[in-house]
Amino acid sequence: MAEALISVLLEQLASITRQQVQQQVKLVVDVKKEVAKLTHNFQAIEAGLKDAEERQVKEASVKLWLDDLKDASNEMEDVLDDWNTEILRVQIEKQEKEAGNALDTTKKKVCLCIPTASFCSGQVSRVIFRHDIAKKIKDLNERLATIAKRRQDFNFQYTKSGTEHIERQKTISFVDQTFGRVDEKELLVGKLLSEPEGQSPIVIPIVGMGGIGKTTLSQLAYNDEKVKANFTKRIWVCVSEPFDELNIAKAIVGALGGDVNSILNNLEAFVQCVHKSMKGEKFLLVLDDVWNEDYTKWEKLKLPLQNGALGSKIIVTTRKEEVARMMGAPNNTINLKVLSDEDCWSLFARIAFANSNQDECRNLEPIGKKIVKKCKGLPLVAKTLGGLMLWKKTKKEWQDVLSSEIWELNTVEQQVFKPLLLSYYDLTPMIKRCLLYCVTFPKDLVIRKNVLIELWMSQGFLDSVGNKEKTILDIGESYFNNLVMRSFFQNFKENKFGNIKKCQIHDIVHDFLQYLTKNECLIVEFKGGEERIKLPDKLGHLTIMFSPEGPFPLSFDHCQRLRTITTFNCKITSLSRELILQLKCVRTLTLSWNDIKEVPDEVGVLVHLRCRSLEKLPEAMGKLTSLQHLHAKRTLLTLPRSIARLKSLRTLDLDVVIEDEEGLRLSDLRDMDELQGKLRIELVGELKDSAASDAEKAKLVNKKHLLHLKLRFERMPWFEWMESESEVNQSTIQEAVLNALQPNSNLESLEIRYYRGSTLCPNWTSSLINVKSLTFTECSICKYVPLSVLGYLGSLETLRFDWMEGVKKVGFEYSVDHQVILFPNLKQLEFKRMWEWEEWDHHDENDATSSSPTCFMPRLSTLSFEFCRKLKTLPDFLPRKTPLLQNLIISWCAILSQSCKDRQGPEWSKISHIPNIQIGGQTVQKDGVWIEQQD
Repeated sequence: MAEALISVLLEQLASITRQQVQQQVKLVVDVKKEVAKLTHNFQAIEAGLKDAEERQVKEASVKLWLDDLKDASNEMEDVLDDWNTEILRVQIEKQEKEAGNALDTTKKKVCLCIPTASFCSGQVSRVIFRHDIAKKIKDLNERLATIAKRRQDFNFQYTKSGTEHIERQKTISFVDQTFGRVDEKELLVGKLLSEPEGQSPIVIPIVGMGGIGKTTLSQLAYNDEKVKANFTKRIWVCVSEPFDELNIAKAIVGALGGDVNSILNNLEAFVQCVHKSMKGEKFLLVLDDVWNEDYTKWEKLKLPLQNGALGSKIIVTTRKEEVARMMGAPNNTINLKVLSDEDCWSLFARIAFANSNQDECRNLEPIGKKIVKKCKGLPLVAKTLGGLMLWKKTKKEWQDVLSSEIWELNTVEQQVFKPLLLSYYDLTPMIKRCLLYCVTFPKDLVIRKNVLIELWMSQGFLDSVGNKEKTILDIGESYFNNLVMRSFFQNFKENKFGNIKKCQIHDIVHDFLQYLTKNECLIVEFKGGEERIKLPDKLGHLTIMFSPEGPFPLSFDHCQRLRTITTFNCKITSLSRELILQLKCVRTLTLSWNDIKEVPDEVGVLVHLRCRSLEKLPEAMGKLTSLQHLHAKRTLLTLPRSIARLKSLRTLDLDVVIEDEEGLRLSDLRDMDELQGKLRIELVGELKDSAASDAEKAKLVNKKHLLHLKLRFERMPWFEWMESESEVNQSTIQEAVLNALQPNSNLESLEIRYYRGSTLCPNWTSSLINVKSLTFTECSICKYVPLSVLGYLGSLETLRFDWMEGVKKVGFEYSVDHQVILFPNLKQLEFKRMWEWEEWDHHDENDATSSSPTCFMPRLSTLSFEFCRKLKTLPDFLPRKTPLLQNLIISWCAILSQSCKDRQGPEWSKISHIPNIQIGGQTVQKDGVWIEQQD
């Protein structure tokens, strides 16, 4: 990690120097002199770092030298953060003063929350603070000079780093490819389908060393069609260490559809629930990765499982023969052997030669088969080495891997770690940091890709040199794909577009990462009755699991370098002022699923914050000038206006942005041009005449990274707005506000809800050239749906209208060019709860004056009408213009349903070509035969 950190520090030093010049501020005297010294020291050290990283495994003296370097570098990173934060503060104050736009801090004074040793304010404290930065830089320069001198004792060699950017090949789905195991699968499936002998459930242990494919074999059998048909319930539980009977029972109840939150949180209550849920069920339960040898713990779970039907089975995967014997299933044990050389080569070659031609394969195959011999028949090793060789194209590169000294290491604890080390050392420094950070997740956790990239971003791992042409998200995506191709991740779940959304880390890979970070990362599990835990002084990343209800369970008074605190399955209720003051170096704070209601004002010491489950944010949040991601629960009612200062904010995942006198206003979004992903804006109460001006100041059009936008106005029941005297005025104001909220043309989805303007589409609709999904919901006053305007949106794939009480007509409000293709890519069109809709606005194509389009919705595949009770007809374009239409749904549309039923209604000719039709409670199949169904 030192190699990557130094690359970042060199870039930060250059950046800070530029900023001091550009902002015309002199925060640290003799800055050029000090930066020159630092740069010289870091560059002198950097040249041989890759060699040092590899040699530390077998040379203790090199590891000690690297530890000293990382400690000094981490401290320097903190100092540069302080320095950069002060520059940002000066910049913000200068801009606010020039704009005459400074936030009102006279009513409630708050402390300037720069990450200093104590909270302070005023000119004198700033001078002291800057003096402290200068002194720390000078001291660190002296330390680095000593470290640089010591490097000469080791005679490090310069070696080039590996490949940084690997784009995932979407046509190749080899990452979870399975080779061999045909006989083993047949054996396991046979045992699962066998007639019961004696008492159920029968336990079938699969035993083998780590990385041999126990979980993969279980998955093959678990998803076998014959196995699926044989059991009424199938349940998969990741166990690992520790063997927690309560959590396993919870997982079983949850998998069976039970509400785990409604059950008393004790083992007996869940055991009783398991006993009741299993009654009469022929189930298949997989307990993956069991280490427990204590029969008393297993017995507590085994007894309620015996309530299942005869023929129920339990698969247990474990590395230990003792576990199989303890569970009383020696006769059913499957001892998994290593892969044959042939299968191992097939798995390796499938990955390693994925991007190679036949000549390259023939040229490299002899060396490749020698490399595969080192896999020792372990599929995880074969996949890892295949991922390593994928981007190596010369014989020399392949020979270097075969001849690597790493194969001769005796200090590596696990045989499988050696190929993982080879693949790890081949990564670039930046990607190494990203991979090592994954150890902060517990084993077996399903990891969301976008969350992982956010965490990398918060740690500063994605601000790498030489990637200025790409966004940080692009860099994170590239790093993730690189690690995927090298088989560091597995068990992928993809979205409908074929992109990876979730993944997991193999247990062996997790063990490997713990091996590499044992002095920097720690996972603390509270099992009950623990004495107070003392954390290592130089701990960098901490994960806390199963903390009991109450205040934060640990003290950080001596953990000066702590960068990450993450909690899982904890019940922490409060963060104290004293605790926050101990976390001044923390960049990532993840408090998911705790019961914390409020963060103290002292939160300003946190440089990067990612927080969930908050109900109140302090005004001091606005001082976190480096804050990039802010997540909070949906019930958050008021955001402090100080958040407007957060120009670095990329994620504002609060679901609501409130428009009121004291909280955040639309105009406060004006400088947040780095916002990305999704944003939901909710406008509360009656809007004033100035609302449109305020909305225009939000400058949504400048937020080019924002892809998904939801705009919600104040909801008002129809009987209120019908009687409201101010409704006409509100309608006009809302139209003006919506027109002022023009998003960037990069937007991909838009939802407008509770809008009460008389004109449905804003004047910027035609600019949405990339929008794929568009939804209008409860837009009550609008009487006409203008398809002409929407039809020009060339990227639009999904269009929805829901609960539009005022709409009476849908169609073309003006003539269009005869040669235009309207809705060229629309695939799904939905109309729901349009109670007053009566007719379509058609243009007669036979009319000489008509200019109807020659093509209309050519790719439409699904069309639905629900609760459109007054609609009489279907559109005339259906039989001629929608050749790909596969599905038509007409539900609770009395008049329209009657016109289409029984293949004789007046509208039947328009839909007879559609393969799948649902009308009310009836379905017409492709052959035209009606099949009766219930509504």
